[in-house]
Amino acid sequence: MATPPLIFILNGPNLNLLGRREPEIYGSDTLDDIAAMMTARAGELGVRLDIRQTNHEGHLIDWLHEAQDAGARAVIINPGGYSHSSVALHDAVRAITTPVIAVHLSDPETRESFRHVDLVALAATKVFKGEGAKGYLSALDAAARL
Repeated sequence: MATPPLIFILNGPNLNLLGRREPEIYGSDTLDDIAAMMTARAGELGVRLDIRQTNHEGHLIDWLHEAQDAGARAVIINPGGYSHSSVALHDAVRAITTPVIAVHLSDPETRESFRHVDLVALAATKVFKGEGAKGYLSALDAAARL
């Protein structure tokens, strides 16, 4: 029996605080809630997930490289605030051949002006924004179709 395709789910800074941090913007789902939803959907789609969170930019970059080395079908990344500041993360997305799908719980374009430039989205294969936790499921569906 063939091993199901692998999809990395990478979550950036402050996402460990979901459910407590500004729920009027980010919703009431915790990162564990989102992981449970994604794991259930992954079972339906016949894919495996490797779900991680860090508050450190370098870890996200290392994990993008690792996803490619592991032969992942895709990476779904919510880079958090690094979306708007990290040229290094932008470059890491561009440096790998593994498709990268960016997710934002809110829509950065409707928020503060400093969030309007999304360096990671500029390099991503696809972007889902403003769907709340369901954006992760939309991204997973898209990743499974790749």
